[in-house]
Order: sequence, then C-alpha cells, then structure tokens
Amino acid sequence: MQVTFHGVRGSTPCHGEDTQRYGGNTSCVGIRVPGELPLMFDLGTGARYFGVEHSGSQPFRGTCLLSHLHWDHTQGLPFFSPILSAGAELDIYAPQQDDGRSLEQVFEEMICPPMFPLRISQFAGTVRYHELADDDIQIGAMTVRSRLVPHLGPTLGYRLEWKGRSVVYISDHQQPHDGSFTLTEGARELAQGADLLIHDSQYTMSEFPAKNNWGHCTVDYALWLAGECNVRTLALFHHDPSRTDDALDELHRGAVGDSEGEGPTVVAAYEGLTIELP
Repeated sequence: MQVTFHGVRGSTPCHGEDTQRYGGNTSCVGIRVPGELPLMFDLGTGARYFGVEHSGSQPFRGTCLLSHLHWDHTQGLPFFSPILSAGAELDIYAPQQDDGRSLEQVFEEMICPPMFPLRISQFAGTVRYHELADDDIQIGAMTVRSRLVPHLGPTLGYRLEWKGRSVVYISDHQQPHDGSFTLTEGARELAQGADLLIHDSQYTMSEFPAKNNWGHCTVDYALWLAGECNVRTLALFHHDPSRTDDALDELHRGAVGDSEGEGPTVVAAYEGLTIELP
C-alpha cells in the first residue's frame, strides 16, 4: 500500500517562499493498492495534483473518502481534471448532512454560477454520492470504517485496511475545549493499532486557548492520541496556513523528541511525501 500526500494544509491554500518545502495546497492524500482502483482522502486543492497523476488515455475510475464539506476539503473538485472527460467515474463517500440536504444537493449548490462557471452535473464525467455515518463498507478488496468525530458540522474519520495493513485519516478533530486529552470511542476505534495515522495537528498549545472552538487540535494532542492508541507511525497533518517551513521543522523536532524511545515514529506531512506500507 502506497500513501502519497498531495495537499497538507488546513483552512486555506497558502503560497510563499517560506512554505515551499511543505507545500501550500489543502488536504488531499492518495492511496495506491495493487489491483485496486485509485482512492483519495479529501478533495482540497491537492486533488488537482492527484488528478494530474491519474490522467491518461483511459477514463478515470476511482473513489474519494471525504471527511467533511468545508471549502478547504472540497475546493479541488472542479479542478480534478479526470472528471472533465467523458466516461470518467468518481464515487464520493461523505458524511450525511444534518440539515436534510443530500450530498448531491450540497455539491450542486456549492459548485454553480455565479461562484463557478458550471454546475458539477455539467461536467463530462460522472460523480456519484454515498452518504455515511458510523459505517463499515467494502471498496474492492479494501475494508473501510467510517466514524463520526468531533469538529464543526458532520465530520468523518476513516480507517482503511488491506491485507493486514491499516491507514487512518482524521484530518479535522476537535480537541476538548479545555485542552484536556480525551477522545471519543469512535476516534479510538479508528486509530487503535494503526500502521499509519494521518491526524490534525494545526495548533500549538499556546495557540489553542484562543482557538479552542475552531474544530482542531494541537500537535501535543495528536501525539498523545497516537501513543494512547498504539499507532506505529503518526503523520502530522492539516498544518496551519500561517505556519512556515521552519516553524513546522521545529514542531516536528519537538514531537520526535517527545515520542523518542516509547512513542510512534513521527513524520510531518509534506507535498510529495510517499509512505510505503509493505
């Protein structure tokens, strides 16, 4: 199983000389499994690069496991070039909305004039929508577990398993507002014993009190959760758009030092990083 990061930022894309090493695109992670159709987590602006990677002579067929419908996780969909071709098929799995609207209705209202020149239904390829909550499904030979996790609005984390290997994706995760370290049973069920946990790490402990209801968590919380759930490798993810490359280096060094000897292996996700799970 091969995991490649195409977008690692949260909230909004960013650009500048001080963000080039980690990249400025928002959340999108590609998964390659031998013999299976391509799969990605989220449709942030990084989805454009996942699309370039999968453009070819044959129409695209693949799947997106979408954590939630905030802009930074969906704004790459209109620029996902494979669905501009006839015969392309994209299945989007995403959380059921709590306002009664279907996923198709939400996307039709999101991608339409005057915000965008076309409606998503006018694209040449076919997009199908599948609503999830706390579910277990099969996509080809891959087993997918979805669980609702605390954020702002309906939000899912995912656990993908194939031949004894597991990748967990919890991109946006609200740490308890008081800054304490506890987790829901759903989040624990996803992360327990994972080979790779890709997890929200947007804030520092000093930043969190001013943003404790913004739907995210600290690097310290992500590190604690990974240790609590016996995760093998933790990928720090959903970096704050204001975080420079040097600042991310410093956060990564601190997390590695905190976990040294007894915790998980810690990496700071950057665009182009590929992790192999043999």
